[in-house]
Amino acid sequence: MPVAMITGASKGLGRALAGALAQRGWDLVLDARSAGPLEESARAAREHGVRVTALPGDVTDGAHRAELAAAAERLGGLDLLVSNASALGAEPLVRLEALPLAGLRRALETNVVAALGLVQQTLPLLRASAAGTLIAVSSDAGVEAYETWGGYGASKAALDQLAAVLAVEEPGLRVWWVDPGDMQTDLYAAAVPGDRDPRPAPESVAREFLRLLEERPASGRHTAQALLDAE
Repeated sequence: MPVAMITGASKGLGRALAGALAQRGWDLVLDARSAGPLEESARAAREHGVRVTALPGDVTDGAHRAELAAAAERLGGLDLLVSNASALGAEPLVRLEALPLAGLRRALETNVVAALGLVQQTLPLLRASAAGTLIAVSSDAGVEAYETWGGYGASKAALDQLAAVLAVEEPGLRVWWVDPGDMQTDLYAAAVPGDRDPRPAPESVAREFLRLLEERPASGRHTAQALLDAE
């Protein structure tokens, strides 16, 4: 069975990806800060008959990242790492003039530093896989200039750059940085609490991520919307 590790897997896109991969026979290592919702996500995935290790913790903690890597090794290795855990920097989002520097540091630590730390921790396992793959969950806020999205966008732009360089340094891996677009998630609701416009469900977006695993294009940037338009 292939093995995937998903951070931020207790809800939203992380939980949707966990369920979709479990349905296709993937064993899973799941991470999130909240133990209760994480176990609910793991329980739902186990209903598909796969092995699931759920480890609550904070990806900014090096010891926790080591536990995640060890859990993947116990399952037999690692074929896919999904860096999905994210911090906004401020909830709700604010203009840069009001952005708490502690919040910006949190966003950078979670979205960039911890993501790289987990890559470093799991690279030997990914290199040993016949289909080692890294997916960094990106955002168009890392490419476009949106008012109040500056801190979060800066962290996602940095994550994109790390993924792009990793793709060059690790030609034996597939490295995709993927913008899922706005979704009906707690993260988006926390970012823009007054926005009531309809958004896609994470489950529909997760299907587009699975298309990448099926088609295995070259390393690079993708958007869920472009994948949907290509159908």
